[in-house]
Amino acid sequence: MDEHSRARFEARARIVKALGHPSRLAMIDELSRGERCVCELREVVGADLSTVSKHLTLLKTVGIVEDDKRGVQVFYRLKVPCVLKFFGCIEAVLENQAREATRVIQ
Repeated sequence: MDEHSRARFEARARIVKALGHPSRLAMIDELSRGERCVCELREVVGADLSTVSKHLTLLKTVGIVEDDKRGVQVFYRLKVPCVLKFFGCIEAVLENQAREATRVIQ
């Protein structure tokens, strides 16, 4: 594999790793319905403010979300809504696994 290809796969892996946590997936799902403040996202995942902020910083670093500070509150929104297509792909894999499991049982 050449250096350019390796760098591209490594960049993709960083993004996929950022998606690899249930709390971050829940936040992305919530942001699919529109902009949210950190306090709202904290309620969604049921974690403390520091933990939620760390998750959001990671998602921002890889380019999935962007923020807007208004006074003392910070609001987040999806920077690239196409990430939601990835959710659809995951659901298709899960549905396929469920169908295969049903066939094995029968």
